[in-house]
Amino acid sequence: CVVRLSVLCLDGAMAAGTAGHPFHHLIEPLSADDPHKKYFNVLKLSDPRYVGLPYSIRVLFEAAIRNCDGHNVKKEDALTILDWKNQQTQTDVPFWPARVLLQDFTGIPAVVDFAAMREAVKKLGGDPTNVGPVCPTDLIVDHSLQIDYSKSAIQNVPNPGGGDGSGSAAKPYNAKLQSKTSPCRSFRGCFSSCHREAGSMSLGSRGTEIESTPLLCPFHLQPVAEPEALLKGQEMEFNRNKERLQFLKWASQVFPNVTVVPPGSGIVHQVNLEYLSRMVFDLGGVCYPDSVVGTDSHTTMVNGLGILGWGVGGIESEAVMLGQPVTLTLPEVVGCKLVGTTNSLATSIDVVLSITKQLRQVGVSGKFVEFFGPGVSQLSVADRTTIANMSPEYGATVSFFPVDDVTLRHLKQTGYAEKKLESVETYLKAVKLFRDYQNPSDDPEYSQVIELNLSAIAPYVSGPKRPQDRVVVTNMKKDFQNSLSEKVGFKGFQVLPEKQKEVVAIEFEGKDYNLAHGSVVIAAVISCTNNCNPSVMLAAGLLAKKAIEAGLSVKPYIKTSLSPGSGMVTYYMNASGVLPYLHSLGFEVIGYGCATCVGNTAPLPESVITGIKTGDLVACGILSGNKNFEGRLCDCVRANYLASPPLVVAYAIAGTVNIDFETEPLGVNSDGKEIYLQDIWPSREEIQKVEEQHVIPSMFRELREKIEKGNNRWNALEAPESLLYPWDSKSTYIRCPSFFDKLTKEPSCLQSIEDAHVLLYLGDSVTTDHISPAGSIARNSAAARYLTSRGLTPREFNSYGARRGNDAVMTRGTFANIKLLNKFIGKAAPKTLHIPSGQTLDVFDAAERYQREGFPLIILAGKKYGSGSSRDWAAKGPYLLGVKAILAESYEKMHKNHLIGMGVIPLQFLPGETVDKLGLTGKERYTIIIPKELSPGVTVDITTNTGKTFKAAAKFDNQMEVTFYRQGGILNYVARKML
Repeated sequence: CVVRLSVLCLDGAMAAGTAGHPFHHLIEPLSADDPHKKYFNVLKLSDPRYVGLPYSIRVLFEAAIRNCDGHNVKKEDALTILDWKNQQTQTDVPFWPARVLLQDFTGIPAVVDFAAMREAVKKLGGDPTNVGPVCPTDLIVDHSLQIDYSKSAIQNVPNPGGGDGSGSAAKPYNAKLQSKTSPCRSFRGCFSSCHREAGSMSLGSRGTEIESTPLLCPFHLQPVAEPEALLKGQEMEFNRNKERLQFLKWASQVFPNVTVVPPGSGIVHQVNLEYLSRMVFDLGGVCYPDSVVGTDSHTTMVNGLGILGWGVGGIESEAVMLGQPVTLTLPEVVGCKLVGTTNSLATSIDVVLSITKQLRQVGVSGKFVEFFGPGVSQLSVADRTTIANMSPEYGATVSFFPVDDVTLRHLKQTGYAEKKLESVETYLKAVKLFRDYQNPSDDPEYSQVIELNLSAIAPYVSGPKRPQDRVVVTNMKKDFQNSLSEKVGFKGFQVLPEKQKEVVAIEFEGKDYNLAHGSVVIAAVISCTNNCNPSVMLAAGLLAKKAIEAGLSVKPYIKTSLSPGSGMVTYYMNASGVLPYLHSLGFEVIGYGCATCVGNTAPLPESVITGIKTGDLVACGILSGNKNFEGRLCDCVRANYLASPPLVVAYAIAGTVNIDFETEPLGVNSDGKEIYLQDIWPSREEIQKVEEQHVIPSMFRELREKIEKGNNRWNALEAPESLLYPWDSKSTYIRCPSFFDKLTKEPSCLQSIEDAHVLLYLGDSVTTDHISPAGSIARNSAAARYLTSRGLTPREFNSYGARRGNDAVMTRGTFANIKLLNKFIGKAAPKTLHIPSGQTLDVFDAAERYQREGFPLIILAGKKYGSGSSRDWAAKGPYLLGVKAILAESYEKMHKNHLIGMGVIPLQFLPGETVDKLGLTGKERYTIIIPKELSPGVTVDITTNTGKTFKAAAKFDNQMEVTFYRQGGILNYVARKML
């Protein structure tokens, strides 16, 4: 079952009982009925500045008041936050979140580091039991899912781990609507066939049922037919990742305060919303707001529930788990005022993309965004969480929706205990963290206000290469055709005019089809952006229902999939009767977790790949996620569009993005009738009626019970019980990392970087996707060669995400992205130049040779180095490659912080200077003079072996970052504190 060991976090509850606490006088009972439940009444300060603070800043202020210990959080820090209006952007402040949220991709390396730190502390004479999370930590296994089985076709050979190999041909399966005979007789709304006795369902050749994922009638809790793809995919997931799961179970048993939610329970953000969110903590008799930092950039999704939270790297999250506060520059808060009423055809994703574009234009990187205005009241909590989930795509740290009556109604609908709900409302109103969006007097002050009229929002998609490039659906055909003609760049593909009408005939399953530019080959309703939102998911299902009834279908070669955010989504889709229609179109439930969006998709059919390559076609993927960088879904799919779930289904039916929905039909039925999108698009009233009928508390209660019960495979899994993890030298999944190999009790003196070679010479907008390993492991990569040398076959490679606990694999996968553009090479490839020999090598092989030769390494880059997510290994990887410094024109702040956290110094060209303007080629050797008295804002002297001399700014924002760098990184700093 789920292991939950709860001890007090450094949350102020201990401090509350200490007479010396500087704000002890603010403690009082929350109500006269329960004098033992106390809180810090910030209103007793009688300072008018508090009610002028944005609601998100009020959460920071309360945490500073409560956690004020005179060391990590000083009284001056709290007063600085209170003076936010004058101090914003000027001062760094500490923040102690109430909890930490991990997913397995980034959570496993964090736990591996804990295990390694225990050994290092023991070797230096310390007590290893001191090493462990002191803050409540939840780890959800959801990123290990790969699409091995989809479209009701149980494939004979699973995903071999990358490349274009397809293994054996898929075995066709005749997908038909589920029988509606013998429905539940006592509730007319149950459209599922649940007439069998519980436990009587025979799985036949499908193997053993995984108990964590049965589909149940939500009214009678009896089994109904489960899609084959779901069962087979989850069985494969568990077997493929057994060693990782054993390690996580060991961690849940050994480290107090750790909860592990096993695979099949749901995606991290969804589980966070439905199960883990406390709204208001009540520990040690002290109430305080729920808040969270997570190792996924989309932790911000929980902002839509009124919980302050954002994504941090694995490095930072480990520090919080070990009792260190997050340090952040007191942010500007941009108020986004919503007015007007949403268009009947506009879905949440349309609102999201509109806000994304507007906020990107305004420029909110590193800022808090807080929503207000009468338009917010029209948005459900599902709408709000969808919007908040996209924060990383427009650069905001958080996108906060303060709690209101809509939030409380949502909590009640999802089965929140009445007494708990009353306590939440009482506390939030007592500290003025509850608001009425219709009342302007509740509006606080903001650094800047922008206004968005919801009435002006029309349906959009986003692409073909970046989430911020928004396209009105009515203009999609013209925009795509323009993209074909434009030069290669963020939008263009530069296809010659005479090639733009190219048509390639292919054969699939004995039938002939045609592929052209714009043909859809991947269509995925996936987990992380929309599935929390019943309206958009039900819209997709209702559209599928109307499409089937109109006689439309999806071409069988299109890789379709449905990966719900949690079982709750499956429940209401199944209970509402729309799931069979999605299955009939090929949108089979393949599992619960991140899949297509992070590159975990099985290869396309061989005939499709051949057709694309033969015609050099710009084939398309359409998905309801949040990532569509070129090459991310599949290396042969160059155009990828983000869209709402119903539009994903619509484009899959059309089979192309090169279509005008207003003037061209989706298809022609067997009677020869042309069917247009407007003929099958569900109305807002239809969607709301189904939503109100099927999104009910019993679904959420059943999910909570399922998570707490776990599943048979997880419960029966054996794991070590020793204090120190017994590392297996033969393991290719879990390996003791080398971060602590040279750890000493005292840090060594700072040393200059002498005679460094340039490992990579990069341009602008290098994302962490380019740096950090993600997706399948290509067969011709350095990581593949390593795994092959350990006796593994390509089908056993699994994904980089699954192997994040092995630093040898991850180091080899750093800078292995096929779209990496290294100026030494002049084309996109995961290669670089070994300058002494002139050889072109894989990045890892070049770095390894430099290390053998005794040369330190640096990286040259342009603007916005390190933007994007997947961030911890984007810093760990370069460190293990031997990179000592990055010299760039500008940085994404979070990535810059993580480089410092790993002991890599981020240097920035002075204003007006670049590689070109300084006359550098990157083939020089660089000596960087690190001053002994390092401090924030310092500049360093750099010389080359060719005689050039210039200065660069060391990007330390505060003294704590300098301390981390002096210590060799945050992990070394924390480990030494444990001695």
